[in-house]
Amino acid sequence: MTVTLVVVLLGLNFTMGQKKVREEIPRLYALSDPQFERTMGALLGPTIVGGNRTTALMNGDEIFPSMLEAIRGARHTINFETYIYWSGDIGKQFAEAFAERARAGVKVHVLIDWVGSSKMEQAYLDVMEQAGVEVRKYHPLRWYNLARMNNRTHRKLLIVDGRIGFTGGVGIAAQWTGDAQDPEHWRDSHYRIEGPAVAQMQAVAVDNWIKTTGQVLDGPGYFPELEEVGNHHAQVFSSSPQGGSESMRLMYLLALTAAQKSVQLSISYFVPDEMTRQVLIDAAKRGVKIQIIVPGEHMDVDIVRRSSRSMWGELLAAGIEIYEYEPTMFHCKVMIIDDLMVSVGSTNFDDRSFRMNDEANLNIYNADFARSQVVVFNEDLRHAHRITYEEWKNRPVYEKLKERVAGWLAPLL
Repeated sequence: MTVTLVVVLLGLNFTMGQKKVREEIPRLYALSDPQFERTMGALLGPTIVGGNRTTALMNGDEIFPSMLEAIRGARHTINFETYIYWSGDIGKQFAEAFAERARAGVKVHVLIDWVGSSKMEQAYLDVMEQAGVEVRKYHPLRWYNLARMNNRTHRKLLIVDGRIGFTGGVGIAAQWTGDAQDPEHWRDSHYRIEGPAVAQMQAVAVDNWIKTTGQVLDGPGYFPELEEVGNHHAQVFSSSPQGGSESMRLMYLLALTAAQKSVQLSISYFVPDEMTRQVLIDAAKRGVKIQIIVPGEHMDVDIVRRSSRSMWGELLAAGIEIYEYEPTMFHCKVMIIDDLMVSVGSTNFDDRSFRMNDEANLNIYNADFARSQVVVFNEDLRHAHRITYEEWKNRPVYEKLKERVAGWLAPLL
């Protein structure tokens, strides 16, 4: 009986989500065609809105000071949702900043994942809660949550006063501090946005707060009138198994299918399914230059690296360029297409992100911003080693065996 229950629960956890898109997606337009933005806003939603300003931040030395400055400047509300929140100096700084604002009368809501915060000291929670911060954990282990224990919030969202938003790849832990100067300090990117799209980011955060607490966060402190502050068209795109689990994957597939000239992917966990690999190969065959940067030997989850490498043969044979970042763990999650569209956020290129996790991405449609991100991508390329098809094919037999076994586990990673 116990074994049967465990098998059923595992089955529920690894098959959660909606039907998976299996049919080929026809290429009906290029990304530069206005129809692409109409489709992204109408078929997948939410609406793409203009008047935004996006600022790219690289590594902890730029990211954390900007986030903490926004928190300390809050006047009405703070919404924070994250996966990783561990003990350490940076975790303490965030806890104290949230607590100080709560004592000043700001309504502060902190939603952290139960699994991702397992290395967080209780003292940090005490500091925040005693100051009046509302802290909740997403899907804690309870008997009524067993069928959803594999559904984690992987989102990284910070919204201050409903006017300033942050998203990207960073967690709150020592690995993300510094400037990627050594293997103990990771390479990552995060993004600050102002303008009408911040309301969409707030709505994503509020949705999970409602799911967790039943409390609706509303009013001008959360959703103020937002004026245009820049020229970036943007949308904040989200997914979860409870609603739209397939939409994030479909967003990536539609964007890749519409690519006409170039695709640059900075991906920390790259384990694409068969259909996604085929979409990449089809793009390469029609002349799209595809470059992918993934972690190298400093990868934090070795089985993911091995599973990823097991899939590279057909991609490399199609002319897709794959590079391994060498100095430290590469945790970026950025997609740039045709120097026009940039998608950034928490989503990895794997089945877990596409179907099991709660994820959120910021899509920016602006040529100048996209070109600035290409510059960053090219700088990362300077610190990466290109893997040729011959190098991949001639790797040692024992590596091939380990990678094949890891490849069988790809749907579970």
